[in-house]
Amino acid sequence: MASPPASQDQPMAGAPADGGATAQATEPIGTGPQRVRVLPGASETAASFEFEGEDHTLGNALRYMIMKNPEVEFCGYSIPHPSEAKMNVRIQTYEGTTVYDALEKGFDDLADLCDVVTEKFTEARDAFVARQHE
Repeated sequence: MASPPASQDQPMAGAPADGGATAQATEPIGTGPQRVRVLPGASETAASFEFEGEDHTLGNALRYMIMKNPEVEFCGYSIPHPSEAKMNVRIQTYEGTTVYDALEKGFDDLADLCDVVTEKFTEARDAFVARQHE
């Protein structure tokens, strides 16, 4: 296979060739420091969560996915102060659904969406590369 033309994406120095898709985590899941905590005043249907090391990227995407759940009455996020790497998410659900279930469903739905985006991107990239080599 010929080298890609200079206008095509090039791998970053030091980055895995596969984009990290097969990279191993440096720590097993669940052994690192706790990055999510429930803020005081929580109930089964209303709670605020504080996420360490997160910002608008996760906040807005997670809020959007949680609000798509018809069992959720309200979901919002905030960055309490720009100099702190913290993001707060507030969830309120209707009776019969807990905030913990809504948060977990939001993460699951967001992960599923990311999988679809990755798949569609990969298909489009592969089709583009195939057309370039015709």
